[in-house]
Amino acid sequence: MSPPNNAPARPGFDEIRQEAETRRKAFAEAEVPKIHIGMATCGIASGALETKEAFEQALAERGLEARIHTVGCIGHCYAEPYVIIDHPQSGFPPVFYADVNPGKARMLTNLFLAEGDPRFEHVLGATEENDMIPWVMEFSRFNQEKRVVMEKCGRIDPEDIYDYIAEGGYDTLAAMLAQPPEGVIRQITDAGLRGRGGAGFPTGVKWQRAADAPRDAKLVICNADEGDPGAYMDRTILESNPHQVIEGIVACAYAVGAHKAVFYIRAEYPLAVRIVTEAIRQARDLGLVGTSILGSGFDLEIEVFQGSGAFVCGEETALISSIEGLRGMPVQRPPYPVERGLWGNPTVINNVKTLASVPPILNKGADWYKQIGTEKSPGTAIFSVVGDVTHPGLIEIPMGVTLRTLIFDICGGIPRQKKFKAVQIGGPSGGCLPESFLDTPIDFDSLTVAGAMMGSGGMVVMNEDTCTVDISRYFLDFTQKESCGKCTFCRVGTVHLLRMLERITGGEGQEEDLQTLTQLSEDVKTGSLCGLGQTAPNPVLTTLRYFLDDYEAHVKEKRCPGKVCRPLIAFYIDLEKCARGCDACVGCCPVDAVFTTSTRKKGIDQDLCVKCGECVVACPPEYDAVRRVSPPELAPIVERPARPIKV
Repeated sequence: MSPPNNAPARPGFDEIRQEAETRRKAFAEAEVPKIHIGMATCGIASGALETKEAFEQALAERGLEARIHTVGCIGHCYAEPYVIIDHPQSGFPPVFYADVNPGKARMLTNLFLAEGDPRFEHVLGATEENDMIPWVMEFSRFNQEKRVVMEKCGRIDPEDIYDYIAEGGYDTLAAMLAQPPEGVIRQITDAGLRGRGGAGFPTGVKWQRAADAPRDAKLVICNADEGDPGAYMDRTILESNPHQVIEGIVACAYAVGAHKAVFYIRAEYPLAVRIVTEAIRQARDLGLVGTSILGSGFDLEIEVFQGSGAFVCGEETALISSIEGLRGMPVQRPPYPVERGLWGNPTVINNVKTLASVPPILNKGADWYKQIGTEKSPGTAIFSVVGDVTHPGLIEIPMGVTLRTLIFDICGGIPRQKKFKAVQIGGPSGGCLPESFLDTPIDFDSLTVAGAMMGSGGMVVMNEDTCTVDISRYFLDFTQKESCGKCTFCRVGTVHLLRMLERITGGEGQEEDLQTLTQLSEDVKTGSLCGLGQTAPNPVLTTLRYFLDDYEAHVKEKRCPGKVCRPLIAFYIDLEKCARGCDACVGCCPVDAVFTTSTRKKGIDQDLCVKCGECVVACPPEYDAVRRVSPPELAPIVERPARPIKV
């Protein structure tokens, strides 16, 4: 199909690639410093915009020439805002700096860019092995990761399509259009790619069913409705490398015979929405999507749909209802969306990470992909690791790596010399695993056997001060509020589960509650229609299974071992460690519960204390005088001196 007569002639892909390589060569060969600044949501929230402005102002003031290259997230979220400086005239390799605020940006401009001093005390690492900085080696974290989906994240400007093409982007699309659609499906099937949205369903099987569907009007949906607390993998990929996802969408549409695709992105991701929308426009301008892609005669229009943020819309049938303008509620399957989906047409729904895995597979082959990971779970897994770890952030690892390696070797272990207690895998619908499972391989099947699930990739690490009962209450509170209410077991059952957990964490639980929690959780799992209800009790069941002692302490002894549940704890001040004249805790208390004794030391009025914990934060570390105890009656009573009567 040829373009309309009034449309400008589009360049061929060879011309597009040559233009991209020319731009990249000019950038690389320029004998000026290159400043790479992460500008994804995590970086911007940490002050990356102000850092970029400080570099621009400092360069102008010193009359220095440098290239500022805005990129996406590299995964080191603990280091935001991060900056990588490649100073060819200094003789040093590209150097990675963490926590670069405006003041540090001006300092690096004056000392490193102008005078060649990299200020080693601020260097986090070098991005490649080198002899210039023998004590700053390549990041060990990068050595243990295997980046397939995130390979270009943090290296390219997500708002410049030529940056992606210069890194080999869209090469796969150009080659794919020369082969039959069934060849594409065969490669994905042979690679063993499984859906990265949580269920792990074989992607090739799903595509083949859609291709075999008799109707001609077929659709593809990219599910970017990422709603798990603490999960931000899909958002980061879209903000850092949207074109790899677009390339995967085009491959999927070509394979199944679809001519329309939808990006379903939650509206709470405004930066991702803007970047994806711009990426689609750029791809359309170059003929990489739209009418007769690269002159092949294959048409594909892609549009962006903003979801309203309902967690249940991550379920594919609820997502379809949302696009159709209905309330996002799951429907009974079969028929499955590949048979009858959006507007009644066969529809393939894949997660962001699944679609982003497609171009590398088509480019390097199924055999290459199967060499990564395990036999039944090939490829890589991406996790957003948060909580009590030294280096939280995004991690991409081969399937089969153990939890111990991920948490301790890659993410640096538990900070402040605390002990590991548990890890919640799979978001609010996942399971909470104890230390005895740290050597469990990370793959779809092993985690399911352990009682957890891969989920979309959220992982929360917890130290010894965590209350697993309160964690269960927190996650169940989330899923209960996000229930669409269609199923009685989910709508009513989760409410009763939550009420029992609230009674237990409030010190009012009974021993029979533990048996009721187990039975009702199993009933909710069995009687719910969609994955939200079927997995909502997982945190309860796994904590009851592995941390029963925590529940029994709450119920039988009316104490919280983690000293977290407010009705079961109290704060007091250790008079032997309290410093005379220090009023840090007095000034921070919102209810004036902290008072001064006759010896100028401090005490806490237990009747007034709301147990907010601000006094713990405010107390200087050299004193460390505030104590938290459970049960509350363990707190010693310090008599408040009588207030003088004003005459």
